[in-house]
Amino acid sequence: VQLVESGGGLVQPGGSLRLSCAASGFTFSNYYMRWYRQAPGKERELVAGITSAGDTTDYADSVKGRFTISRDNAKNTVYLQMNSLKPEDTAVYYCTVRRLGVRKWGQGTQVTVSS
Repeated sequence: VQLVESGGGLVQPGGSLRLSCAASGFTFSNYYMRWYRQAPGKERELVAGITSAGDTTDYADSVKGRFTISRDNAKNTVYLQMNSLKPEDTAVYYCTVRRLGVRKWGQGTQVTVSS
């Protein structure tokens, strides 16, 4: 199982970023996918999740209305569109899948929101 995140960077408050997570080594279309984030000195927190078919999504209260999770099963990729970014969104963002009772993580991508 391999998960590779990309798309992070430095953005001003109010700006947007789109994160991508390319998956391989498993049947991507069969699995629920999640994005987590971890800010310096804080625990990792769930940001968003999406069902295998992409028909149901769930979000942390802190990002509802600003972030959108989506997936393209033909490309084995899950996305996180982040709009109206705030300094408190600064964190390393990870995609993850739980497969055969084990949660797998990507290496993460840094998002920094600062003027």
